[in-house]
Amino acid sequence: MHGRVKIKTTAQQEEEKRKEREKKLKIYVAARDACFSKRKEGIWDDEALQLTQQLLSSNPDFGTLWNYRREILMHLETVKDKDEVQKIYEAELSFLESCLKVNPKSYGSWHHRGWVSVRMPQPDWVRELSLCDRCLSLDDRNFHCWDYRRMVVKMSGVPVDKELGFTDRLIGSNFSNYSSWHYRSTLLPLLHPESPEPPSPCHKPPQSSPPPSPQTHSHRVCEEQLLKEYELVQNAFFTDPNDQSAWFYYRWLLGRAEREEMISCVYVSRDEERVAVAFSRPVNAQSVGLLLVLDGQPQRVEWRSVHPRFKHSPVWICDLPPGTTSDITNEHNLTVHWTEKHTHRDCALYTGRSESWCRDSATDQELFRSELSVEKSSVLQSELQSCNQLQELEPLNKWCLLTIILLMRALDPLGYEKETLAHFQTLKEVDSMRSAYYSDLCSKFMIENTILKMEYAEVRVFSISDKNLTTLCHLDQLLLVTHINLSSNELQRLPPQFAMLQCLEVLEADNNSIENLEGLYHLPKLEEVLLKNNKISTLADLQPLVSCPKLKRLDLRGNPVTQSANIKSELAELLPSVTDLLL
Repeated sequence: MHGRVKIKTTAQQEEEKRKEREKKLKIYVAARDACFSKRKEGIWDDEALQLTQQLLSSNPDFGTLWNYRREILMHLETVKDKDEVQKIYEAELSFLESCLKVNPKSYGSWHHRGWVSVRMPQPDWVRELSLCDRCLSLDDRNFHCWDYRRMVVKMSGVPVDKELGFTDRLIGSNFSNYSSWHYRSTLLPLLHPESPEPPSPCHKPPQSSPPPSPQTHSHRVCEEQLLKEYELVQNAFFTDPNDQSAWFYYRWLLGRAEREEMISCVYVSRDEERVAVAFSRPVNAQSVGLLLVLDGQPQRVEWRSVHPRFKHSPVWICDLPPGTTSDITNEHNLTVHWTEKHTHRDCALYTGRSESWCRDSATDQELFRSELSVEKSSVLQSELQSCNQLQELEPLNKWCLLTIILLMRALDPLGYEKETLAHFQTLKEVDSMRSAYYSDLCSKFMIENTILKMEYAEVRVFSISDKNLTTLCHLDQLLLVTHINLSSNELQRLPPQFAMLQCLEVLEADNNSIENLEGLYHLPKLEEVLLKNNKISTLADLQPLVSCPKLKRLDLRGNPVTQSANIKSELAELLPSVTDLLL
């Protein structure tokens, strides 16, 4: 036995480790309690600074200690001269670097570093940018560092073109860099903003020039630069077709700008003595300063959203004072002022007319596609051809398929409708886990196409039956629709937004899976509701129809609710206005 090394058992090793951890924990807890005690007593001395440094060096995510440390530093600012404060903060930055080595993604460390840098008498922004470069070279997806870098750039006034060059370098070294692509998307509109004039050379529009359309409102890149970006991103996804980051950036390039905030439609009904106003985005009409003027006289009206669930809505309604417009022999001029945005819209109710409206169509507003110049259209067509070639090489690449769909939408949504549907079917097969998402997106595009067709035909009938719809959207664009056909789809509900269809008279929704009618709320003109072969199961599901005063015809054949005992008498009591009930 002599001369042999004694080997510790696993149990002995674990016991020693446990004792070591307990020893460290006691020291840590004692220091923590000392910090808490000092803070409670309002002590901001060097010892407290050392104690917090000791604790934060091992655990940089202790937010309370960072707060206490800031209190100490703010106190020292009041008792030290400027040069001493500078040295204290320089030492603080060195300490913070050691904390970032412990955890490069520490929320507390990065936040505290930003706080220190801003308060320093003479901050060294060059050093801070260099630190960011080093950190991002180790992990180019460290979003804490990206956030801090943006702050440093803002505070130090780094030129935008220099930062754009920085993204060039990072993307050049690694195409799969979400953060660089995203940062690039924030810089391009600043450096190459879209001109208010027809697309030509890139230049910043004068401040006084109004935007020519809702689509050139903001956050857009001029065409010349946009075409260069297409080439850059194409190189990325041809290099690695399965990398997501470049595809996401490409979707941003194909996207449209935020729409201009405006009143898109004013509708007035003589019979209901009601006004409906549609906005380009959801608003709270009770707080944005909406003023109704009728025949030159401001009216005291109460604006309300179309459904009680909405505090913000694209459509708002109000009732006119009784007798205001009821005389059909009188003509009326109505103006709705959106005082907050300094905009208004006029509407004339002519003699003999029971209703009137003034609106911009979806095509006027460029809601679903932007007008393309010849050059941009040519480039997008070339992009589409390139993606089609890539898809032949990578037939199961979902990003390529989805981008082809988006390019087709940008070029000619109606002309490419058949191909779009086929590609969606392929997407559901190759990416079955997201088939519901693709179904909803396809439904959105089909609704957009149907709205365009309806407006080109200048009718108020919206028919989109047998299209496998799974969701409803853009319902604010259907404010004036009188007849809607949603039959033979896969809808499960009529959402609250459906109440925006304030002119609706006939609803056809046979052969769906609808079990919720929440959106059929206070539709003043609704007369017929056809719901054959759906999943309405209880009388309570039909409760929203009580609020529709003109409802006369209701078809519930093939719904579970028809099997309930006494259903006919209960429905007669619930909906006394219905004279034609089909069970």
